[in-house]
Amino acid sequence: MKFVLNDKLIEDNTLPSDFTALRYLREKLGLTGTKEGCASGDCGACTLLVGALEGGELKYTTLNSCITPIQSLSGKHVVSVEYLSDAKKGALHPAQQTMVDCHGSQCGFCTPGIVLSLASLYEYSQTAETEIDREAVCDAISGNLCRCTGYRPIIDAGLSMQKTAMQKKDMQGAAIADEPYVELMSKNSDVKAKLESLRTEVQPATNYLQPQNLAELAQAKSQYPDATLIAGGTDLMLENTQRFHDFGTLIDLSQVTEMQGIQDDGVALTIGASTTYSELEDFSKSRYPHIYTLLSRIASRQIRNRGTIGGNVANASPIADLPPLLLALNSDMTLASVDGTTRVVNINDFYQGYKTTVLAEREWIASFAIDLTTLANFHRFYKVSKRMEDDISSVMLAVRFETQGDNISDVRFAFGGMAATPIRALKAEAALTNVAIADEQALTKAIECLRNELSPMSDMRASSKYRLDMACNLVKKAWLELNGTNVPSFSGHPVSDELMTLGYEIKSKGESAHA
Repeated sequence: MKFVLNDKLIEDNTLPSDFTALRYLREKLGLTGTKEGCASGDCGACTLLVGALEGGELKYTTLNSCITPIQSLSGKHVVSVEYLSDAKKGALHPAQQTMVDCHGSQCGFCTPGIVLSLASLYEYSQTAETEIDREAVCDAISGNLCRCTGYRPIIDAGLSMQKTAMQKKDMQGAAIADEPYVELMSKNSDVKAKLESLRTEVQPATNYLQPQNLAELAQAKSQYPDATLIAGGTDLMLENTQRFHDFGTLIDLSQVTEMQGIQDDGVALTIGASTTYSELEDFSKSRYPHIYTLLSRIASRQIRNRGTIGGNVANASPIADLPPLLLALNSDMTLASVDGTTRVVNINDFYQGYKTTVLAEREWIASFAIDLTTLANFHRFYKVSKRMEDDISSVMLAVRFETQGDNISDVRFAFGGMAATPIRALKAEAALTNVAIADEQALTKAIECLRNELSPMSDMRASSKYRLDMACNLVKKAWLELNGTNVPSFSGHPVSDELMTLGYEIKSKGESAHA
């Protein structure tokens, strides 16, 4: 394992496969600025910046180091809070300076993670030449819990970063080039050179394997049949940090080329199983605004930067948010095997019971395919949870209506958080199929069917009665939106009228909504 930590090249081949980045920094290197708050990726005190070379440039994202195996960061640039400032020059990063100016730190325990989240936003704004607004600041710190409830000054600090940096430039002019923070992440040529050299090195196979393609993945799984597959590890690593389970060999899927990215061939949208939530979020922003809005409600920015679509589905959790979406959109899944063969399974047939799927012992999910004509249908995704960010659904509903003229020709109601698996409400769907769009009696019948066919579970998040009432109300909400009613929404990224028009102009122009 080799990576660049701040400005130093690190090489270490002595670690267990599941040794976390948090433990490595604190226990091995004595970098105690990074804190452990929850050991489950919920609080953000352990946030790190991690950069990777993309197209010759360094692109940085935040992650939770408490649930990230350090070996997964091989070949990357890891930035801890100690690297942002230069004590000898008395210079602070704008994120640090504004936190001081705005009195954004109270007890200080969560501050390093918050500073790195804000620093990531600042550096992105510099390279992308974008203005930092309140929504961007709130998104950046959505995974950082301040136990002293100091969010107002923290948001003020985030909003002040660009102004503070500009004032510094005005005061020092050309001398600003000597300041350590100005081009810390976006144009660090020394770090780039070190990472380029790591790209050409062949990493020896150890207890943490990172195959680069499907052939290498099949070979690794064949050689280590008992190895555990890991992608983002945002759920898997909780077995280690919460239940103290030690993993043996881990095979990392995140570098497999065929499992990355999103492809549009004009017929279907193909999503690689190793695609992260953040990558799908970026792709969906201008194409599929309602998918974009849902993704903003899934976990936090740090988790979305690591968590993958394939992991969310393969984990087979009944409270996962993407399976209902894929059920509503009737996604096909390509499953790959060690022997090099593949097979296609519709997601309706994937789940067999609680935490049980049709995946064979030596299979994995390679990709998902969604027909573009299906994506062009009216669709909505509603998530109900106790808090807006970083929370698990009490009820999740994914809805799709296909219409022909003034009639509904097909319906999908897919629920999460209701039963042992993601489920569809087949009787309610039938009640609204082949009826007029505005047929309120059909809606009443559908809701009656829903009450008869669903038996939601009760747990600490919600009672069975609450879930059933909410499910019925969400179906009505979707029907109202289908009929043109402007229903208020209080969650996720706001969907502008412009994006709404872009997403559904297919109906009037006969073009695909992705164009």
